[in-house]
Amino acid sequence: MTADPSPPVPAGEDRAESGLDRVLGRLRRAGPPGPPERMRVLTVGGRTVRVSVREGTRDWPPLLLCNGIGASLELFQPFVDALDPRRPVIRFDMPGVGGSPAPVIPYHLATLPSLLAGLLDQLGYEQADVLGISWGGGLAQQFALSRPDRVRRLVLVATAPGALMVPGRPWVLLRMLTPRRHRDPGHAARVAGELYGGSARKDPIVARDLLHATTRLGLARGYYYQLIASLGWTSLPWLPKLRPPTLILAGDDDPIIPLVNARIMHRLIPRSKLHVYHGGHLELATDSERLAAAVEAFLDADLTAQGSQH
Repeated sequence: MTADPSPPVPAGEDRAESGLDRVLGRLRRAGPPGPPERMRVLTVGGRTVRVSVREGTRDWPPLLLCNGIGASLELFQPFVDALDPRRPVIRFDMPGVGGSPAPVIPYHLATLPSLLAGLLDQLGYEQADVLGISWGGGLAQQFALSRPDRVRRLVLVATAPGALMVPGRPWVLLRMLTPRRHRDPGHAARVAGELYGGSARKDPIVARDLLHATTRLGLARGYYYQLIASLGWTSLPWLPKLRPPTLILAGDDDPIIPLVNARIMHRLIPRSKLHVYHGGHLELATDSERLAAAVEAFLDADLTAQGSQH
């Protein structure tokens, strides 16, 4: 297990500049813009999804990102920009979220591995590294359990094993039952600190801007479909059967997913690594450079090992 040291807290910041501007500004100063991305609309198994593809280097395995509940693919643009430009990246909006139309009937996490496999098929990839955050971490676990042949490495961020987990405080869970924070910027700023923890406690404007300034708003029905999809779902009994090497990233101040869940998953998943970072639920976007470095080290270790064997 590794843990990030606690960074110094700045004495004060100019609130005239938005939180998102500061996040993106740090990335712009870090280097030139990343490689271009193509936006596509694909239909897989009768479901239409909006997909963003950053080509990268063709002989590198792509990184497939699975977003949290209600979040469109733009939310983690800062994280994608912080990754090695040679790494192909695939992002998508779940049906009913962002730019993807809502399906006629709800779906369940157990039925979604065919959607991810179909995306990879249409994009010409046999295998991918898969990163899932929060709700998307459940999807990533289900995909790795159902189709281990399609997952080279697995990264689980701020997530848990579903219904059989140690829950956050009741009021936090109640706020997760509604998409209001995605639809009301003022409400997002008011609840950000207590809901997301970490950097959102010091600067709730960052969370507000991440949820509203660049992301696409989907139908409220899409959010509720995602809630329904996770009802009764758990990976806990099957975690010892996870085959891909797994990196678990967990914040030490995450009100939605208490840290103990990551420790339980680390004990149960073979060949897993636990990295505890200082921060909360949204740090993958608000502190992208630091967490991207941890993800890159994990993904590149296997590439280096393969290269030495050949």
